[in-house]
Amino acid sequence: MSNKEVYVTSNGLEEMKNELDHLINVRRPEVINALKEARALGDLSENAEYDAARNDQAVVENRIKELEVLIENAKVIDDVSTDKVTIGTNIKIEYVEDGDVETYTIVGSTEADPFENKISNESPIAQAILGLKVGDIASVESPNGKYDVKIVEIF
Repeated sequence: MSNKEVYVTSNGLEEMKNELDHLINVRRPEVINALKEARALGDLSENAEYDAARNDQAVVENRIKELEVLIENAKVIDDVSTDKVTIGTNIKIEYVEDGDVETYTIVGSTEADPFENKISNESPIAQAILGLKVGDIASVESPNGKYDVKIVEIF
């Protein structure tokens, strides 16, 4: 994983720290215990429990490393503007072609969640509207073609 700055909200950073703490203090000991129990069963060459525990261990350790890097490189977004679109702002945009209006929060890539209308600052739509003000129209280049959006509100 690269060591580039990772933009996060203070809540996002707190969630990452909580997940890291849980993995280190709860999941890692559980996995170590499962490994010990699987080893006690005998022959490791055909021991499905041992293989599963080793896989769990790899997943947990990789996630711990990933979170440590993310936290180390986190840049907390605390200077949220309502004058222009920035990371951390909530926006209401209108899709010019059909008049649909949607509300989104621009977040760093680690916090993006389309089900909660949190879009990554690296997404095509965010890239097109970052720095714009209410009333501005932007052209968004997406894999499905080009479309225009209008900034209706920043809050």
